[in-house]
Amino acid sequence: MQTYRLALIGFGNVGQGFAQILVNGSEELAQRYGIKLQIVAVCDFLKGSLYNSAGLDPAQLLESVQHEGKLNQVEATQVGWDALETITSSNADIVLELSYTDLKTGEPALSHIRAALENKKHVVTTNKGPIALNYPELAALARQNQVQIGAEGTVMSGTPAIRLGQELLAGAGISRIQGILNGTTNYILTQMEAGADYAQALADAQSRGYAEADPTGDVEGIDAAGKVVILANLLMGASLTMADVKRTGITGLTANDIAQASKADERWKLIGSVDNTGSTIQASVQPVRLPLNHPLSAVSGATNAITYSTDLLGDVTLVGPGAGRIETGYALLSDILAIHRAS
Repeated sequence: MQTYRLALIGFGNVGQGFAQILVNGSEELAQRYGIKLQIVAVCDFLKGSLYNSAGLDPAQLLESVQHEGKLNQVEATQVGWDALETITSSNADIVLELSYTDLKTGEPALSHIRAALENKKHVVTTNKGPIALNYPELAALARQNQVQIGAEGTVMSGTPAIRLGQELLAGAGISRIQGILNGTTNYILTQMEAGADYAQALADAQSRGYAEADPTGDVEGIDAAGKVVILANLLMGASLTMADVKRTGITGLTANDIAQASKADERWKLIGSVDNTGSTIQASVQPVRLPLNHPLSAVSGATNAITYSTDLLGDVTLVGPGAGRIETGYALLSDILAIHRAS
């Protein structure tokens, strides 16, 4: 039985979703894969910080947060460490970086990931910031220290978009990637096609928790642009930055635009695209009118999807959830299992 000790930096929805997966599935992981996943540290800016080298019970962590909003009901040998001390001083083998995303600086997650790699600890993250902004540097640092970075959850939550492109389609010759990479905007466009105007559709998305009070990152295509950069750099070996992505959001689309597309048997989608067919890799996020027979056209609501155009297989499309507590928690598990297979 191989034991992996885990330090969680951040214990919001994703961290709690992962803890729930361990509560429900630890026995199956042991039986099927011969691994034991043991949380030894949790550090959350709002909920508190705990460390116990012998392990923390994920059910107790969840119960404490549910009842108190904090981790103070869980006994630990060490409390109060900040994130960097948790990373460097704990006995964790794998650091799960789950702090908030910043697509301008990548911080504080960037410093967390660097510290983990420099201390020869694997990193698994759902944080788009460092992967979009600094992946080539971080990948080199990981190789130098003979550890791995898993970033599956940065693009389509637990839906294995990166692993499909990076591993299973590695020899197929990917020439173009197109995706519905933001569930909030796809939900808004779906509601607009059903008759709502933009303001109504946005308010509906906010009421359901799909959109933030400030929806700029979603509706202006910033979130999708970060994911496009990740896909280009991880799957095509590019070195793109956010500034290299031609970006237009959905705020300018009107009910008339939706109606005109419908009359032409087409449908508006916010498409993130990476094209490697020319002399340079081109990347964009913009509203596109797709014919109804296009594989991405039928993807509705908050669902995400991605189409890989390949030389050997033609178009390969993957559809699945792009967000969610358990769904994104699963992305962490899939990366940990990949680390285990490679060890």
